[in-house]
Amino acid sequence: MKYFYLSFVITFLGLLIAFFIGSFAAVYICFLLTVLEVSLSFDNAVVNAKILNNMSKIWQRRFITWGIFIAVFGMRLIFPILIVSIATKHGLTETFMLALKDPDLYHEILSESKNEIYIFGGGFLMMIFLNFFFDKERDVFWIKPFEKNIITEFFKKFNNISLTLALILGVFIIYQSGDISLILAYFSAIILYNLIQNFDDVFSKNGIRNGIVGFLYLEMLDASFSFDGVIGAFALSENIFIIMIGLGSGAMFVRSMTLYLVEHKTLEHFIFLEHGAHYAIFALAVIMLLKTQMQISEILTGTLGFGFILLSFLCSIFYKKAKK
Repeated sequence: MKYFYLSFVITFLGLLIAFFIGSFAAVYICFLLTVLEVSLSFDNAVVNAKILNNMSKIWQRRFITWGIFIAVFGMRLIFPILIVSIATKHGLTETFMLALKDPDLYHEILSESKNEIYIFGGGFLMMIFLNFFFDKERDVFWIKPFEKNIITEFFKKFNNISLTLALILGVFIIYQSGDISLILAYFSAIILYNLIQNFDDVFSKNGIRNGIVGFLYLEMLDASFSFDGVIGAFALSENIFIIMIGLGSGAMFVRSMTLYLVEHKTLEHFIFLEHGAHYAIFALAVIMLLKTQMQISEILTGTLGFGFILLSFLCSIFYKKAKK
């Protein structure tokens, strides 16, 4: 429980502020938003834990301290304001006042940019999944007929197969949409992912890989996961502070969960958890890309993610028992 003490304290303080903003109704909405954020981010916690395993203690702590500040104020407050600011060509202060005085219009403008947000997040997450799925060094397979067969082994012979497949998907998006803003958003995500990977390779020799680059990668991963929650939160509230408190509290619990997984070496004991998390990432990537064409409930997104994690957890237990 010690890993979650700070999360409970921050959540309590957040709910106290919410009460002064809008009484018990605001507190209840914050609670629902916290649950929404956690349910959408089980897979995020598992993937974070995998990366944090290779980071020093000081950077693990910075992930909680600096990282939560970026997650709460950066992604849950400033990011949506920045999107609306760019869309309206207004300053950040003016946009912030718009969010306070006319939340309906603010939400409407943000919603007009949601397709670009979804396709950026979907592209970034798809690269994460493809990089995992076609990893030549991976020797643990969960769904072996699907993960290790003639076709996958053939594809693994090619260098940069993940990037190639992502580019093919990009060509399909160009053919289907023809929308230059969607195309730019998708390829920006692909470029950003590969830039981070290249920085990782450059800095891997002197240990910075486990610090700055790993931290930046984790923050981008968190951002990609948060897009869905930030936009979906407006279904429950149009008050930007209520949304920030609710989703921020959830983000804090996800970070605490990540540290718990790292300290208890959970990924070593439950070997298929990482697989389940990446399949959940794949499902989320597909859903985010599809959301540019259709409405898909956050309930389905959260259920799929949690389902993959739960299934991989149970399979890990059965695997351990079978080996004894």
